Amino acid sequence: MTDTEQTTVERRVSATFPDLAGKSAIITGASRGIGCGIAEFLGRQGMKLILTSRSEELGLAVRDELRAAGITCEWVTADVSTKDGAQSVLETALEQFGQVDLLVNNAAQLGSQAFLELDEEWYQSSFERNVRIVYELSLLTARYLSAHNHPGSIIHISSVGGLRAHRGKSGYDASKGAIDALTRCMAVDLAPYGIRVNGVAPGATRRVRRSHPAKKRRGGGQYIEGIPLQRAGDPEEYGAAVAFLASDAASYITGQIIYVDGGLTAQLTPVGIHI
Repeated sequence: MTDTEQTTVERRVSATFPDLAGKSAIITGASRGIGCGIAEFLGRQGMKLILTSRSEELGLAVRDELRAAGITCEWVTADVSTKDGAQSVLETALEQFGQVDLLVNNAAQLGSQAFLELDEEWYQSSFERNVRIVYELSLLTARYLSAHNHPGSIIHISSVGGLRAHRGKSGYDASKGAIDALTRCMAVDLAPYGIRVNGVAPGATRRVRRSHPAKKRRGGGQYIEGIPLQRAGDPEEYGAAVAFLASDAASYITGQIIYVDGGLTAQLTPVGIHI
């Protein structure tokens, strides 16, 4: 995943998934970027949302903005890489909405670290923490769903970096590869309980200006010419992929990683480079 140029909020996807209306979802890493786009799209489907991350000020601003748009949502400030943080999020969802139908594991620790620079601290904060962010809340949610005989969906937000390497992001990319493997393992183990597990892997992503300021990434437009569709993706487009996978339209899909990347990973090389 790469954040590129800013844009104002716009809607590219008009699709709707009526069967999601009235269901509840937990979305981690929901204080900015892709998490906001997923929350907004699911909210437009009529879902009730629990939003969470460690960034309380930004998160409350997102919650208020979504509420102003008529979306039912609550905010929980928590570190879901810890058992206590994950437990508090699940408990809040059950207290507020009575059940959980969908978990979207979007939170991740970003950062650059070439392999030769990957010390113990970087390893723990990138690779190890990113996997635990997914593991802790997924385990609690899966145990809840299976114990209550309640079919549901768990969706991990991965990255093109789980399939192809970014330079200088060894810890991050390794964590996404591990999460992709975990997606498949969870899908197989949880299938007997009617719980589907899939992943969405974004490519280059436009930052969207919301109620809080977004910083423009230096050199933001340089990646576009290397993408077959010649543009970065909108967070809303990842939200649409999540909604599809959570809906009845995807009832026979589990254990899959869906690449929403404008064709980035389909090509051997970008235009103008021949090997």
